[in-house]
Amino acid sequence: MVDGLPASATAGVLAAATTAGGVASPLYGEPPIIEVRDLTISYDGQPALRDISLDIFRHEIFGIIGPANSGKTSFLRTLNRMDGFNPGMDVRGSIRLNGKDINDWRNVYALRSRIGVVFPLPVGLPLTVYDNVAFSPRLRGIRRKADLDEVVERCLTRAALWDEVKDRLDSLGSLLSGGQQQRLTIARALSQEPELLLLDEFSIAVDPVTTMRIEDVLRELRSELTIVLVTNLVQQARRLADRTAFFLMGEMVDIGATEDLFEGRVRDERTTGYIEGRFG
Repeated sequence: MVDGLPASATAGVLAAATTAGGVASPLYGEPPIIEVRDLTISYDGQPALRDISLDIFRHEIFGIIGPANSGKTSFLRTLNRMDGFNPGMDVRGSIRLNGKDINDWRNVYALRSRIGVVFPLPVGLPLTVYDNVAFSPRLRGIRRKADLDEVVERCLTRAALWDEVKDRLDSLGSLLSGGQQQRLTIARALSQEPELLLLDEFSIAVDPVTTMRIEDVLRELRSELTIVLVTNLVQQARRLADRTAFFLMGEMVDIGATEDLFEGRVRDERTTGYIEGRFG
């Protein structure tokens, strides 16, 4: 293992290239899609996250675990500049997407189109199932119904929802079950054709069966994009994540290959304590 990279990264896959942080990519030496350096976040002067530096690689599922108020959601919000919605939120340090500082993007909407977000509770637009998914493609200028139909079916299929809603695409999305609405938000995020998908506690309002279905969807999506998963379910991180970071009281206490952390190969014993449920 190299500095917390997936155990599956074999010598034949690891290339000689290194990132700015000195970590070799597990995917043929490609640079990371996200580079975070010295990130500090505060709200009205009160620190929420301090001096975070990490890389996120292409086509990996990167998990973030930790108790409430550890800075997990704050970290997620900075990745596509959602901090702009909170005037009291101050962000220091740098975040690079494909080597470009996200603050250098003049068009923040173009940045956010590259980064899809799924929130803890389903947030459906007050539109039909069809229009929820077609909303973003229409903003990009797609107008032909045949083209929109193809996008809607593809995204709903990728979100494991097409078979359940294909006969009621004209119904309001808000009339779907909670689990279906959550998958609809995933389909809507995918309709942006993002490079990066951020999920914040997606299973809070979803039953266990639907949670497993969504997890299957995420495993399939990793071949197409990169996923950052914030979860309060440590076993969910173990099932899904290639690497996992443990946040505690505003600090990144640990980061490494997920199986290493769960098997006790940690930098800080508090990581094992949290994983084993001794606190949190």
